[in-house]
Amino acid sequence: MPLAKRSPGAATARGRRRPAPANGAAVPSIFEALRVRITQQLIPPGAKLRETDLAAEFGVPRTRIRDALAALEQRGLVERIPNRGAVVIRLDLSQALHIYDVRSVLEGLAARLATENTKREKWKPFLDRFEKHNKRLIEHGDLDAYIDEYERLRRAINEAAANPVLSQMLDTMHEKTQVLIRRIIILPGRAEIGRTQHVAMLRAMCQGDGAEAERVRRTGLKSAQASLEKYQRYIL
Repeated sequence: MPLAKRSPGAATARGRRRPAPANGAAVPSIFEALRVRITQQLIPPGAKLRETDLAAEFGVPRTRIRDALAALEQRGLVERIPNRGAVVIRLDLSQALHIYDVRSVLEGLAARLATENTKREKWKPFLDRFEKHNKRLIEHGDLDAYIDEYERLRRAINEAAANPVLSQMLDTMHEKTQVLIRRIIILPGRAEIGRTQHVAMLRAMCQGDGAEAERVRRTGLKSAQASLEKYQRYIL
């Protein structure tokens, strides 16, 4: 009696079977899953991404994994090295500082455009939360919840800036520095410094002063950059 044929990726890394995804459907989900793991350092910098292991885990042919790795390489999250394969990029201090130089310009621009493109009252609820609710979060040491609040504001500003090119650049910068952001925030006193800077920016946005919002946001990121440089031993 002939053996039944196996689908190219029917087995996972643990030997269990799963249905092979429909043709073309796997790459975005694989890319997104790996992107989250890398940006949250569930896969650490310097780790090798083995095509055979990932193909087994996701139940897809290796060509699908290569497509996902190519997309991650374009985002600057991995590099593919001859005879070694794909490796998660490790930022050194100079690279991180260069990224913060660019972030300060881009996020300042986003704050100005968001202010100019929207009505002033749009930012009042954010201001209220950063003045009161988020202050309590920091006082109670709930930094994960505070980071979630920061993320909501960041996404709202990027959306209101209404510039797809700028938004894509900011998302790429954010992916590369997400872990650094979290490590900087937990430094003593740093979260409260960041909160007061966001309050100042939001007050300018509520007044319709895009130029001041831009200046404050750039100053805030320069402050974070200085903390990164000062505490590099504990962050990088």
